[in-house]
Amino acid sequence: MKQQTLRSSCSFSGVGLHGGRKVTMQLLPAPDDYGIVFQRTDLGDEVFVRAVVDRVAKTRRSTGLVENGIAVRTPEHLLAALRCLGVDNVLIRLDAAEVPILDGSALPYVEGLREAGLAEQRAERRYRVVKRHAEYADPRSGARITVDPCSELIVDVTVDFKSPMVGVQKAVYDATVDFASQIAPSRTFCFYREIALLRLFGLIKGGSLDNALVIDDRRRRYAGGRQPLFENEPARHKLLDLLGDFALAGLPVQGRITAYKPGHRVNTQALKHFIAESIL
Repeated sequence: MKQQTLRSSCSFSGVGLHGGRKVTMQLLPAPDDYGIVFQRTDLGDEVFVRAVVDRVAKTRRSTGLVENGIAVRTPEHLLAALRCLGVDNVLIRLDAAEVPILDGSALPYVEGLREAGLAEQRAERRYRVVKRHAEYADPRSGARITVDPCSELIVDVTVDFKSPMVGVQKAVYDATVDFASQIAPSRTFCFYREIALLRLFGLIKGGSLDNALVIDDRRRRYAGGRQPLFENEPARHKLLDLLGDFALAGLPVQGRITAYKPGHRVNTQALKHFIAESIL
């Protein structure tokens, strides 16, 4: 299969989930073997941050990349959309440090990318292939991620929250699942009880009911009367996040990924471990 880039450019505008700043982002076609690269246009014409896992610097409630002291924050939903739609090479111009959160899902990115279209390139697509069974566990959280050889990408996620409204949920992505309709629409979420602490840490400054599903366990309801799009929307969103984080492998991953209680920190640490150990 050949590599692909965008046929034409597309752009998105909104606010950053955590920083709360307005941002405009433009996606442009890129040459063979370019990869996924961010450009901070607010800092100059030659300020680039590559979307690879060894650039991960922060993982508190999102994934943050840093290269030469320059940050790009919250790229995971966009990265999941790019990878699952088959975009290998793209230049992403940002005029602020954070990718716009839009409606809290990856669906607006999918729609914009489909409108821009894809263009086949000359170079063959390369993959990071899982070579053998391996597991990465985080004793602090009880999270674990397992990889196994497989001829395609399969992601099996289980979340386990101490929440009467969420509890244990599962979600699976494979070749039979339509990413655009079944995974991309799932929105970022938080629990109402977390909001004060997250704001104390300087997070979710751009968060609102327009871009997040807020779960109120005490009242057994969703804030603002918003309802989940899927019975297991939190699990689907965690799967979306994992797809975005594993896009930082630099090449599409081929293998089976099984995750229990995934999150940005364990996702990226596991990916770093698997690459360092030549597991993929």
